[in-house]
Amino acid sequence: MADKIFADGFSWKRREDAPEFVIGNLSCKVEDATKFLKTNSKKGWVNMNVLMSKNGKPYIELDTWESKPKAEVNDGLDF
Repeated sequence: MADKIFADGFSWKRREDAPEFVIGNLSCKVEDATKFLKTNSKKGWVNMNVLMSKNGKPYIELDTWESKPKAEVNDGLDF
């Protein structure tokens, strides 16, 4: 299992008094977020997950999941 890579410069939270349709608020510290995005960009995209810590605080982590090439997924068999 790969080490967690926290998304520098990003903060997500939900205000308790927010209306039900507001999922949460995303804040970006531009300098840190820009550096993080440039460092972790693949084909112009950076995927991140909003997760909940064991103590109930949300955090943002780099999504490092990558699909396997089709040959590996079906062991080379064509269906």
